[in-house]
Amino acid sequence: MSPIPDAQALAPSPATGTAPFEVFCSRHFTGWLSDERLSLAFTTYQAGKLFLIGLNPAAGLSLFNRTLSRCMGLWGDGQTLYLSTLFQLWRFENSLGPGETYQGYDRLYVPQLGWTTGDLDIHDIAVDGEGCPVFANTLFSCLATVSERHSFVPLWQPPFITKLAAEDRCHLNGVGLDRGVPRYVTAVGRSDVADGWREHRAGGGLLIDVEGNAVVLDSLSMPHSPRLYRDKLWLLDSGRGQFGYVDLERGIFEPVAFCHGYARGLAFHGDYAIVGISRARENRTFSGLALDEALAAKGAEARTGILVIHLRTGNVLHWLRITGMIAELYDVVALPGVVRPMALGFRTQEVQRMITVGPFGGS
Repeated sequence: MSPIPDAQALAPSPATGTAPFEVFCSRHFTGWLSDERLSLAFTTYQAGKLFLIGLNPAAGLSLFNRTLSRCMGLWGDGQTLYLSTLFQLWRFENSLGPGETYQGYDRLYVPQLGWTTGDLDIHDIAVDGEGCPVFANTLFSCLATVSERHSFVPLWQPPFITKLAAEDRCHLNGVGLDRGVPRYVTAVGRSDVADGWREHRAGGGLLIDVEGNAVVLDSLSMPHSPRLYRDKLWLLDSGRGQFGYVDLERGIFEPVAFCHGYARGLAFHGDYAIVGISRARENRTFSGLALDEALAAKGAEARTGILVIHLRTGNVLHWLRITGMIAELYDVVALPGVVRPMALGFRTQEVQRMITVGPFGGS
């Protein structure tokens, strides 16, 4: 597959005259989005951007981004987006009705509600059966939710964590819901001391059953993104570059596809998994992992972008690649029924002028 002619780049920087990043996609990626009537959203905390990917009127790639400080966790269902930033959690709502457009976009996500949490290093976000956000509070090694009065309300912590402390003891990063209730979390290592998870990066990663309060797997490598889909528990064994599922009866992880990058962010649509991948950072957190050896054995280098994996075959059918200044992604969501999305941010006056009116006397 070769880059398509309408692969897009951000406008050249006035200072350098060069684009800070470029986005390319496989030849049939846009056709797949069209056939599935699907858009994607993903975050990069390194560059502080929320990206929205869809199709423009010419059926080419539509690339929209907003700058928000340290974007991390992301949840979306097509109508609503939840997004964690440096010290806040935001809920964006689509302000357009059925059949309405705004400047050629069929979704306009407006930040309608925000919670000031402080810098909790929020990773995954989910929405429970009552419509409340639940997030991985990585700094405090727990699952938490929002509060009208406090920075957060703790909901659960791993059984080996003995104290609620701002110490990032196990690097709890992922949460997966089962029928609207938090069921599984991922953590990088079993540790009960400040920053102790780093000694477990290579093979001490955990999958924990919240309901049973027990460790299910303890030999993963920097696992992320546990997700229940079609009666299977899927996750990313990021330090080894593997996407796969957990055989709960046998207590093992079954790889399905190799991801040529550090994998974080996992969404599903139909027969496809959508995985975010990143170029590895040159520091002690990402060095010395099995992923490095696997890439070398395959004659490949880590990439930044999105992989579309066929669930039945494990083949990467489509891809999107980002080059330039953006090296790392965190989360990705699928937006079903959306053709071309955009969002309002806080760095222009557009958000000041965007006013919508609800039904009289309603909410």
